[in-house]
Formats: sequence, C-alpha cells, structure tokens
Amino acid sequence: MLKKLMISGAAAVAMTTSVLAADIVDTASQAGNFTTLLAAAEAAGLVETLKGDGPFTVFAPTDDAFAALPAGTVDDLLKEENRDQLVSILTYHVVPGSVASSDLTEGMTAATVQGSNVTFTLEGGAKVNDANITQADIEADNGVIHVIDAVIMPSM
Repeated sequence: MLKKLMISGAAAVAMTTSVLAADIVDTASQAGNFTTLLAAAEAAGLVETLKGDGPFTVFAPTDDAFAALPAGTVDDLLKEENRDQLVSILTYHVVPGSVASSDLTEGMTAATVQGSNVTFTLEGGAKVNDANITQADIEADNGVIHVIDAVIMPSM
C-alpha cells in the first residue's frame, strides 16, 4: 500500500508541474538570450500585456540582434522621453493571434499590434521583413515566439 501511495504522489507532482503556466515573458526569460528585449518591454510598460491572455505571436530579437544596432541606440530607446518610440518598435514585433511557422506563406503580410504590417518571405529561409527567423514555434501558454536575428523597425 505504501508503494502505491508513493507512486500516486509522484504522479501528482508530475501533473502539477506540467500545468504550471509559462507565458511569453516567462518563456523568453527562461531562454536566457532575450535580456535586452525583456528590459525594453519592462521600460515600455508592456510586460503585463505580454503576460496576458493573448494569444500573441512575438518575433523576438536576441541580445545579439539588439547589440548589432548602432552604438547608443538601445540606451537612447530606454530613456523615458523615448518611451513612445520604444513602444512602437516593440509592438511592431508582435502580431495578435497565434501564427505558427507552418502558417507562413511567401509574401504573406500580417498586421502588428503597432498597426503596420510585416511581410514574410520563405525563399532561402523564413524571414520577417529582413530578419531571419532562426528558431520558430517556441510555444508559450499565451502564444508563440519566433526568434529573429535583427530588430525590425516600423516606418516612422
């Protein structure tokens, strides 16, 4: 009887662990290569939104993608007086709804939360605008993350 209870207890722990939520912010944080993106989302006041119900599709630039911007760009964007510009850039990386890589077609466009469209190309590898999608379909409880190798900029 004791052996049966121990197995049941382990099964209960495993079931509880699998039910724990991992939203887009938590998933990105656990990946470890989105510290700049997460800091920018915090500065822009977007963390709670990205922890919300969604679903959202986030095209997430890595830390290296942010580092490739001209010197001082990230520091300038993180200043309070540039918050509107930062929000515009970050929301340009988010499409409402869940868009898997299998949903993408050549020349497809999607409206971003920012309001402008992004365009997808597939020839030579999947891209959103000019950024390569280097890892696709990282699932979160409230959407999906696609890792990109560049920060995409909306028309200003």
